[in-house]
Amino acid sequence: MRFLVTFLSLVLLTSAALAKEAGDHDPLFQSTETLPVTLNAPLTTLVDERPTEEYVAGQFEFSEPDGSTVVLDVKIQARGHLRHEICDFPPLRLNFKKSQTKGTLFKKQDKLKLVVHCSDSMRYEQALLREYLAYRVLNIVTPVSFGVRLLRITYVDSEGQRDNQIRYAFLLEHKNRLGKRFDMKDLKIDESSIESIQPDLLNITSVFQFFIGNTDFSPVAKSPYDECCHNYDMFGNDTDLLVAVPYDFDQSGFVNAPYAAPSEQFPIRNVRQRLYRGRCVNNERVEASLQRFQDTRDSIYELVSKQEGLTSTTRKSLIGFIDNFYKIIDDPRKVERYIFGRCL
Repeated sequence: MRFLVTFLSLVLLTSAALAKEAGDHDPLFQSTETLPVTLNAPLTTLVDERPTEEYVAGQFEFSEPDGSTVVLDVKIQARGHLRHEICDFPPLRLNFKKSQTKGTLFKKQDKLKLVVHCSDSMRYEQALLREYLAYRVLNIVTPVSFGVRLLRITYVDSEGQRDNQIRYAFLLEHKNRLGKRFDMKDLKIDESSIESIQPDLLNITSVFQFFIGNTDFSPVAKSPYDECCHNYDMFGNDTDLLVAVPYDFDQSGFVNAPYAAPSEQFPIRNVRQRLYRGRCVNNERVEASLQRFQDTRDSIYELVSKQEGLTSTTRKSLIGFIDNFYKIIDDPRKVERYIFGRCL
């Protein structure tokens, strides 16, 4: 019960308390400042051959807060599923040597997912920043969420076949490090059930998925590529209910990636149309979940208004998309129609 009481208190933290919780993150994820880095690696091999089983060797260079330069050896491999197949530049996994990261900004880091631009166009660059912001919104709403760190990467092809490029990317907190923050373990399970999942956080994330206009997830169904559950990582201990933490938001209307499309099973024409997929059994939690979004409303708008790298068109589009969400939850009749009336 100690864990459950602690967990419930975390879910209900005020915005001020959430800011304090950031101190529980590893140093890399404590700051929201963009980190300039240089990745020197065999990019031609990574892009052309996309190795997912073998690593290639590279170097990762950045500056510490005191201005000193750090160069880390890093092993790199391609990863991902849809983006791996359709993007010009595949998502990457970085594998650092812990012996080298000691005493640096990357201390305690080992394997990290790197979310990169899909293709060399402004629209894809904006989509990447949009997905980064989706994670940041969830961080504002609940600390039980993956930390992210925005990078400005200079890509240097050690094979000399590609010109240097400078692009945005972001690192995703490793699930083992997230679990450690809240005394939980990442679970390798084949299936789950709504009854086995902590309901307060699950409902908050269901409302979050509605906020970003995402339908590409399931907290109970097995992923077509991996263990349970689809775009949710499951955490737990030996006694309490499971904790489901979402990730991967590129199919959402908030991100609005050029390739994003809803499944044919859903009654929506495009990802900019919201469809609530929360569970009816958790409807008694909806009011509290919506209140979290009301309490963090100003912080969410401020986040978007101040995000570097967004074009004026993207910023306006995001604000309009958020406006639409709040028009729904501000109106009890629309809440009844679009949330209670659409629960599963």
